[in-house]
Amino acid sequence: MTARILSLCLLISAGIAAAQDTNALAGNLIKTYQAWQQAMVKSDARQWQSLTASHRQTEVRNRILSEKRAFPASVFQTPTPPPTLNGLKTINVSQRGATAKIAFYGKIDFGVGGDPTENIMLVSFINEAGRWKYDKADFVNLTALPEVRKELAAGDLSYVNETPEFQATGVVPPRPIAVNAAKYIAKVYVYCPNREVDVQVNRVSRHNFKNTKEAEIIAGGAKDGVNDIVFSVKPLKGSTGKEALAVRVYLMSEIQGTMPIMAYEYKVEEGGTAKGFEKGSFTIDAATAAKLTP
Repeated sequence: MTARILSLCLLISAGIAAAQDTNALAGNLIKTYQAWQQAMVKSDARQWQSLTASHRQTEVRNRILSEKRAFPASVFQTPTPPPTLNGLKTINVSQRGATAKIAFYGKIDFGVGGDPTENIMLVSFINEAGRWKYDKADFVNLTALPEVRKELAAGDLSYVNETPEFQATGVVPPRPIAVNAAKYIAKVYVYCPNREVDVQVNRVSRHNFKNTKEAEIIAGGAKDGVNDIVFSVKPLKGSTGKEALAVRVYLMSEIQGTMPIMAYEYKVEEGGTAKGFEKGSFTIDAATAAKLTP
């Protein structure tokens, strides 16, 4: 056998081995998702805990307790059940270190009736002690990307192969600090076009916002007296450094008919310059507390 033929055989063997590894990985991820989906449908708390990545468990528990809801019962109180994989096609599988992602294409059915259209579901996993566990699912609505939908229908996978978000990062998210209760329900709101903002409240609740307009529940809620907030701001690619920016904290009243109270605000108007780092605080006194709880 010539060296050239031997090299070709080795390349073919390596390609077959890689394909087998990818297929095995896909099978494991699909099995994990299907078991997790059934745990959600059946409200099986023990299975949910067994199949969900540890950092995601803590994050979900923190959010529920910080909204003063019951855990684990509230885990399963979702507007729609997680979709099954029935009729969906695997279009991408990626692994890097202890992280993996698998993308599905097809008519994703959320059980709300009607005829679903073809979209993408991207599911992320974390490997813990040699076992893949569910992390999160993201849904890509292709209504605004008709050309991509046409390409995928024709078997062209360029979009998922070339888009970084579909590739595993190799970075395992840190486990949040666990909280057990909240005195007052609070949310942090950030508006940050073309910027990334990292926020920390009371040294417990950590948040990351990228080029978005979004609010997240504060883990552990707000407390009586002084509450600390620290955040950093950095530009993303394409930023002019003159975009508007807003960071706010809202206190959510449990008294029916009472509107949320803005307890803190940092604001930069369009054309202004945002600080790269800021420290601040807000205070809940007796008068404010009286507006928050019955």
